[in-house]
Order: sequence, then C-alpha cells, then structure tokens
Amino acid sequence: MKAKATLKQIAKELNVSVSTVSKALNDSPEISEQTKIKIKEYAKLKNYKPNVIGLNLKNRKTKTIGVIIPNILNSFFAKVFSGIEKVADKKGYNVITCISNESLEKEIHTLEMLSNGTIDGFILSVSEEAQKLQEYNHFKEIINDGTPIVMFDRIAEGVECDKVIVDDFDSALNSTQHLINLGCKNIALISSVDNLSVGKLRADGYLKALENNNIPVNENIILRTDSEEDMKSKIDAVFDHKIDAIFALDENDSVAALRVSLKKGYRVPEDISIIGFADGILASRRLSPSLTTISQHGIEIGEVAAKRLISRLEEKEGESSDYETIVIKTKLKERESTRKSK
Repeated sequence: MKAKATLKQIAKELNVSVSTVSKALNDSPEISEQTKIKIKEYAKLKNYKPNVIGLNLKNRKTKTIGVIIPNILNSFFAKVFSGIEKVADKKGYNVITCISNESLEKEIHTLEMLSNGTIDGFILSVSEEAQKLQEYNHFKEIINDGTPIVMFDRIAEGVECDKVIVDDFDSALNSTQHLINLGCKNIALISSVDNLSVGKLRADGYLKALENNNIPVNENIILRTDSEEDMKSKIDAVFDHKIDAIFALDENDSVAALRVSLKKGYRVPEDISIIGFADGILASRRLSPSLTTISQHGIEIGEVAAKRLISRLEEKEGESSDYETIVIKTKLKERESTRKSK
C-alpha cells in the first residue's frame, strides 16, 4: 500500500512551513493561488489524506454525523437515511452509518466506538431489544458527555434529547375511522411490532377508533406479536372469524395481510379492505391489488432530523435551545385495496 504523506513531510519537501501547507490545503486567502496549486498537486502526488478527526482541533469538530438504524432491510429506514445524507451533504457534513441489528449490545458498542471523537452527534432509531428491556442509560451517558442525539421513529421516553416522530396514534385512529366510514364493522388488527413504541401507539389508535364508534373489541381478530415469524404463524387463525377489513401496523404485516386474504379466497376490496403502514415500493406498487398505505414520509423525517442535529451542533458557545419533539404528519394514500367511499 502506498504510504500516506504528512503535513510535516510536504512542508519539508517544498521548503515551506507546516502552517503554510495546512492553510493552502484549506484554501486560506492568506496563501497565494500559485502556492496553493503547487502544494495541492504535490499533496495529491504523495497520497496525502487529511485526518478528519484532527481537521478542526481548534473547535473540536469533525463535521461527521453518526447514524444508527435498527436494520438494513426496512425500506423506511433506507428512506430516512436518504434524507439525512441529502441535508448532511448540503451542509458539508460526512455521515457514518451503522446498523444495530436490533441488538442492545451492538447499539451500546456503536455509541461508545463513535463517540470517542469520531463524530459530533448521533441520529438514531432505538433498537428493538433496548425498547423491550426499557434500557436507555447508554443514551443518557452519551448525552451527558456532551454528544447530542436526535432520535427518530422509535424513541426512548425519559431520555432528554431532540426527537422526530410521526403521528402514530392519530394516523392509526384516522385510518381505522376511514375503514369504519367505508362500512367496515369487523376490522382485524395485524401487528408484528407490539414490543416497539410505534406498534403500541398504532394499536392504541385502532382501539380508540373502535371505542369512538361503539364497536366492541373482538380479541379473536386482533393479532399482536413481537416478530414477523410469530405473526406469519398465527395470521391464518384471524381468518377463522368474520372480518371485512384489516388494519396492518407494519410493511411486512401489510403484505402478509393481502397475501393471506387472497389465498383464503377473499376479493380485495369487494370482500375485504386493507390499510397498512408502509413506505416501500413492494407494498404500494408491486402487489396486485396495490395496497392503501399510511406513508410515513421517511425522507422528510431524515431531513428534519439532520437539520435539527446540525442546528444544535452549530449553536454558539453558551447557547442551548430547548429540546424539541417534532411531529411529522402521515398521509393516507388510497389505492386498490380499499373500497371507494360511498
């Protein structure tokens, strides 16, 4: 591997000071254009790479954001990351992305690894295991050490930091009400995310809509599980009972609800209407019939989270704004899986 040159070596070879080399590489107006070109070309020739951590020793900034997402397969998190990267790039920040794989241990390790001077702040969604155990001390320790965190989607109640969420409760309530307005009375609930904060809020919204319309809760058509595997092994039993609609709380739940409905001989939407939380192409376009979904605006969440973190990072010394919880409104996108309003 070709050895990387240092500022000191470049300065010695060109018979200039280390300060002059540093200023030239950073486009300082104090250095002439001719000298800048000479130093930059030589640095490139000698494979010089700047030390990102040491670039701004004066203000201790790395201009790098750490992003931790629970899993890489969920299209929602991919969209959020896209939004984060768009804003970070525009603002001149680098992004380091890590995946917790829903593991508390890996989440803790990643926070510790990156908070040693590698990054300025974190944007993250809490792992499934951390939410299940309600273990959030690792976030509090990082914040207390002076590294800001912005949480999105899955958040930790009791941890004081900025948060970006969607209106999970209200969107679930409104979507269930939409099914009721279509004439549906036996609305099944399918959830594989009941151990997550978002899953609980969505289920509560569903139950509140039933209560508002004096519709009795039928536990036989409510499936609340903690995993996709468990949901798939139990979903068939829901169809042993009379149902005319399904409200699904996750993209995998939505796809499973549609596929099992068709397998059981239901005509969608003539016999059964389906609404699900989903942001992916699979649920919205590649299935037939296409699914009516609650769009969580993943890209917008990422953009808002990145802007909030960067705003906090660029606060002047002595300034400190109050923590915010920013709520992004979801949108019901009607497609072929729901009947038209009468």
